[in-house]
Amino acid sequence: MADRPLMVLWTDGAPIYVEALAAAGLGERLRLEGIDRAQALSDAQKAEAEIMLAWGAPPGLLDEMPRLRWVQTTTAGVEAWLARPDLSDGLLLTAAKGVHRVQMPENILAALFHATKPIAAAAIDQMTSTWTRRVAEPLAGKTLGILGLGTIGAELARKARALELRVVGVRRSADPVEHVDAVYRPEETDRMLSAADFVLNLLPVTPDTRDFMNADRFRAMQPTAWFFNFGRGATVVDEDLIAAVTGRDIAGAVLDVFRQEPLPADHAFWTTPGISVWPHVGGLHPSRDAIVAELVVENAARYLDGRPLLHQVDRSRGY
Repeated sequence: MADRPLMVLWTDGAPIYVEALAAAGLGERLRLEGIDRAQALSDAQKAEAEIMLAWGAPPGLLDEMPRLRWVQTTTAGVEAWLARPDLSDGLLLTAAKGVHRVQMPENILAALFHATKPIAAAAIDQMTSTWTRRVAEPLAGKTLGILGLGTIGAELARKARALELRVVGVRRSADPVEHVDAVYRPEETDRMLSAADFVLNLLPVTPDTRDFMNADRFRAMQPTAWFFNFGRGATVVDEDLIAAVTGRDIAGAVLDVFRQEPLPADHAFWTTPGISVWPHVGGLHPSRDAIVAELVVENAARYLDGRPLLHQVDRSRGY
């Protein structure tokens, strides 16, 4: 049928999405065209596409797509999309939220064990056949504080409860969250920081959160506390974090996200004692495309039926 909307799947895992959409019966209602990220859209695709799945897009591309009505991102963060001058007010933008429910909390738990157990030190000792006994710091009874207490934070809190951790968090709404012992409003952030043995940053990048973790907020933390960043690099002032770690204002940091990725080889994060660099692995999953495809199928069905889409971006909030 010539009147079927064209959906361009601009991602290296395009066949997975095509198969999922077809298996759901949506291949009869959509024209599906997959294209690798390294390739450019054809003139016909730019002219006819009504829906696009994409990680990102070159500057100005959206202006060349007159029929585009909806963009589904393959990522949860959308700050790059919202910064585009060619993102029109009428274009629907949906994020891939919720797809990190399993992998992200597990990797954050790994960061907690990294900070408290001598695993890394034992691996280094093995390289020189050195026998060194160390005492691991227990997690039970400690407090985990979460900045940006959303879906990932709530799932992490559920898992952390089994480790006998106390969990507190900051979010816009002060409504109770299951498995979270205390919920603070943004203006109470310093209270949460001072109460936590581990501070986890899951904040998105918005005008309110850019450079959020600065020297003052690191000083509000306990000197024995660790800082974990699994949110966005731009929410942290790099120089202030380095100063906080080297000055022993905080015990250390595990960083999974950065202002510039890949992290430049000459960045001080690589060589600062007490800072552990992880190359943005927090949300990676061996079947990630299949997980995102479930969301794409659901939203495509909703779009065709005229129903509200899941995880539509609130541009005023920035996520």
